[in-house]
Order: sequence, then structure tokens, then C-alpha cells
Amino acid sequence: MCGITGIVAKGPVNVDAVSAMTERVAHRGPDGEGIWANANGHVVLGHRRLAIIDPTSAGAQPMCDATGTAVLTFNGEIYNYVEIMARLRAEGVTFRSSCDTEVLLEAYRTWGESCLDELNGMFSFALYDSTNGNLFCARDRFGEKPFLFFETPEFFAFASEYKSLFALTEISPEIEEIRLLRFLHQPRQGLDDGRETVFRGICQLLPGEKLSLDTNSLKVTISRYWEVMPDSELARLSEADAAARFRDLLADSTRIRMRSDVEVGSCLSGGLDSSAIICLARDIIGDDKPYHVFTGRFPETASDEWEFAKEIIDHARVTSHVVAPTGEGLRDDIAEFCWFNELPTGSTSQYAQWCVFRLAKEQGVTVLLDGQGADELLGGYEQYFVDYLKSLADAGHVDRIAAEADAIKARYPLALENTIDSWKTRLPTAVRWHLAQWSGQGSNILFGLAPDLASRVAVANQEVVDERFHALTAALNNDSFHKHLPTLLRYGDRNSMAHSREVRLPFCDHRLAEFTLSQSPENLMGAAETKHLMRVAFDGVLPEKIRTRWNKQGFLPPQSEWFRNGLGDWAKEIINGRPFVERGYWCADWWWKVMQRMDAGEDHLAWTIWKPLIAEAWREHFVNRIATQPTVRVFA
Repeated sequence: MCGITGIVAKGPVNVDAVSAMTERVAHRGPDGEGIWANANGHVVLGHRRLAIIDPTSAGAQPMCDATGTAVLTFNGEIYNYVEIMARLRAEGVTFRSSCDTEVLLEAYRTWGESCLDELNGMFSFALYDSTNGNLFCARDRFGEKPFLFFETPEFFAFASEYKSLFALTEISPEIEEIRLLRFLHQPRQGLDDGRETVFRGICQLLPGEKLSLDTNSLKVTISRYWEVMPDSELARLSEADAAARFRDLLADSTRIRMRSDVEVGSCLSGGLDSSAIICLARDIIGDDKPYHVFTGRFPETASDEWEFAKEIIDHARVTSHVVAPTGEGLRDDIAEFCWFNELPTGSTSQYAQWCVFRLAKEQGVTVLLDGQGADELLGGYEQYFVDYLKSLADAGHVDRIAAEADAIKARYPLALENTIDSWKTRLPTAVRWHLAQWSGQGSNILFGLAPDLASRVAVANQEVVDERFHALTAALNNDSFHKHLPTLLRYGDRNSMAHSREVRLPFCDHRLAEFTLSQSPENLMGAAETKHLMRVAFDGVLPEKIRTRWNKQGFLPPQSEWFRNGLGDWAKEIINGRPFVERGYWCADWWWKVMQRMDAGEDHLAWTIWKPLIAEAWREHFVNRIATQPTVRVFA
């Protein structure tokens, strides 16, 4: 896990510029740094290293191959590097190290760009090949690791983080306001689901994409190297066979993600996903080896999951470490939290995650497994039952729908509420906006925007369905690779890297995605169960209290309580502040009414108020701070 930077230009690059870019991501790699330039100085690559596999100097980057024709700067891990190394050795390749970086370098030299098909990992990288004058770049299939870039006719710059690109004089933090507002309205969209980003001119590779740059002409070519294609044979598997194969796949995914030359532990919430991973990890390492887990608690609130976390701690015999994030702590940490996250976050949950990774750093555990990705691949949210029932209807199982719906409602009373829209939600956005202004009611952030912007955001955030899948897997695929999960992965990347920790996600394995997104609706969410396939697969492995825990709580702080105890006063300061009023798109009067309603007991509005609060905090602590930092020109 590292930070990568680089510039390719039509003239000699100022090496100090790449050094400045690389220094901006020192937190991503505190164990080493390196700068490499080609003979004419037109290609300069930078790297900061967090040493995980082969922490000796043999793994230093940027790394050149033995012939000196290819050089690589790489962020991430190739989990199946052991198997790839064995195959390459069988083809006559010799290695100077035991690290996955050299395996990636030699895989490219042996198989070319098709090496991407062989990789199981999280990664972003740039590889310069002097034999063809090409810079070959790629991002992993789920988009766990970021790849940001900026191109002009004279130079191409790339980095792991925005702050590195802003170290260049030629790049300024100009905001695409509509993208920011789209995110605030619906955190699944606007910032992570498209090529363009919130900062004008800065683009990103999307999950499963590769980029080729002709280093002479600076022509950029981007293409997709992977996406899930449903397999009809897998769709015909029985429930028992599907569960067994799923369990084997997840076990192997966990096994290869535990490869490390530094200590590995886990995040533990008490939910199904992290609990399953910890049980698998215990089985992999054996009964006697210590294993450390890290939990965020919210004592004496409905948000606290300690009862369930303790069940797994005792069952798997692990060493527990606990942190209790607070609203006061968020106020104290907000400047650094915004600086390292770089973009606004969807809720206070991301601050709780920040605290867990900080705890792991304090305890000296560098690598953490986490359960992110299971909800999107396996149907972990109640709202997916709407798509499940539609899949049954589309398949002609109309006779089953009434009974299935009754069973779902009995276990998840709110799951099917959005099958019948209220008359209010069917009204045009402009009409709803005027009603909200007149009544002072509503909780949709659109009502707190200028009316023309509210309508633009609503239209921009409409979704398109992928017809290759049935309704349920279409929703899961969309959330896994285009919306929702990519944003959660950004949070995980920034929060872990802020504390120089590496987070590994066994559910984010392309083999699991190809398997689960080919399954029948019944295997995924039958028996009125979210994540039905996983519950069947872990029968006898997980404690029943965890396996049959039906409510999906999520890692949610008591946000309304935090607003009643400090964050609310801070929000009022911001809403009453001159910058907020002069921003041009906030309806300050409506927001003030929202604050009054929350003071009167409408706790659910804490989730609405968080949006302008974090947007304004982000402007102050990231955008404004960036503008005060020294910059360096691309060309000396």
C-alpha cells in the first residue's frame, strides 16, 4: 500500500515538482520514497512506500526490471503474487526480490497488458515501457485504489490523491458545483461514479479500466479490461451447491489477503460480514496464534453493537481493542479529517471508521481485513427486496410473490415501503420544492437548494438499469461497481491511509463478484433473508445469534445525539455564517427551519443537516487549505 505520482511531458520535467507531489502523500507510505526519471527527463515517476510484503530495500520503488527497459510505480497488493511468481519462474523468469511489485513488473514483461487478467488484488499503477514509449496504467476491478490524472497538450500528471496534483502550479482547485450538489443529494452519485471529478480538469480511472499514454504525443487511450458477465450455468446451481462454492471462494479470498510480512488483524462491527471474515481468519491461522480485532462502540446508545461484537470475540478467541468515537472528537479532528479525506463524506460513519484505523495504528497492527462489499454483492440492504420481487415477476413466478411479500414484511416491516410511491414523491421536483418552502417541512436536501439547481440535481441523479442482469443482480452490480460501493471504498482508502494502515477486503474479489452476480434471485435473497446465500453458507460456522441477525444496522454513530451535544451548535454557526448565505445556492431560511425542527425533536433531520455542514467544513479545511500551500511548476 503506497502513494504514487508522476509527470510525463513534451519537455524535461522539473523533478522538484514530482518530489513535491510525492511528499504530499507521505502518509500513504512512511517507510520509503523514491523518484525516477528517464534519460531525457520527459518521464518522472514518484513513490511513497508502506512496506507490507518483502519490506527490505529489494522492494523499493519506482522499480526497474533487470534490463532497465521497464519501470513501475505501484500502489496496492497483488494477493495471488505467489501463484503468479511460480508460473513466471516456470517460464524462465528470475526474481531479485520476494515482493508482489516485482511480480507485477515481470508479469507485464511476459504477458503484456493482458497481465491484468491474471491479477487478483487491489491496485493502481503506472508502468513506463521504454521499448514502445508507452505509459501503461490501470486501476483494480472494484476501484479500491485511486488513480487520478490531469492532462494538457504539454503534460500528463497522475497521483493517488488530489492534494498531490494540487502541488503543481498549473492545477488549481476549481470546483464543479453540480457534482458536489449531486453527491450531497445522493452520496452514491456525483463524485465517484464518473470519469470527471468535483475538481475541474481532474479525471479518474474507473474500476476495471486501463490507460495507455503515448509519451511522445501524450495521446491518452482508456478502455475497460474487465466487467462482470452473468454466467447462465451458475444461475442454475442449487442453493446447497451455491452456498458451498461461495464459502470456498470467500475462504480462499480471505486466505490470500492474509499474506503479509507485517501483522494482520480485522475490523469488527458485530455484523454478519466482519464476523464471517474473523471466523475464517481464525481457521486459517489456527487456534493458538493471537489475532487482533478493532471495534468502534457507541456505549449506551441504540447504535452500539457491542453485544454482537462480544459474541464473535468470545467465539473466535481474538484480542479485542475498542474505541468510542464522539461528536466532540469529530469537532476536534475535523480539520485533519477533511484534509485526508479530500472530499466530503456522506455521514459521521466515516469519522467512526477514521477512529478505528487510528486505534489500529496505536496498537501497531498495519494490515486490517474488513467486510466492505458484502452488502452490495449479496443483497444486504432491505431495499433490495423490491428488486427481488421484480425478478420473480419477470421470471413468471407471479404466484409466489404475494406469499414472499408477506414473509418479507413480517421480518422487515419497512423493506417494501418504496414499492408504492406517495403522491408527494410523484410530483415534479419544482412543485415539491415550493411546497417545502411554503410549509417549512421536508427533509430532502433538494429543498435547501435554489430551485433551478434542485431540478438539475434531481434529473442528473436518475439511474439507468443494466439489462444484462435480472432486476436484483442489476441493482447489486450497479451498487457494487458504479454507485455506492465505489464511494465507500474511497472512504476506506483515505481513512486507512491517513493513519498509514492497509485495509484489505475479502468480499471485493472479482471471483466472488462473477459468482454472486450470476446467481438466481432465490439463492441471493430467498426465504425472506438479506444475504441468504451467505447465511446458508455459514450455517454451523457463525454463532446463530450472528447468522440469524436480521436487522441491518450498519456502522452508524448516534448522529442525532451528536447534533444535540455540540454538532448542532456548530451547524447553526455555519448556516448563520456569511459564506453559507453568500454561496449562492443554499436556501438559508429553509435550513434554519430544519435546525429548529431538529431542536424540537425531529432527530432524523440530523442526516439532512450533515450535508451542508460537511460541505462547508470541506471547503474550509481542504479547498481553502490547498489554496494556501506552496506549488511547483511542471517545467523548470
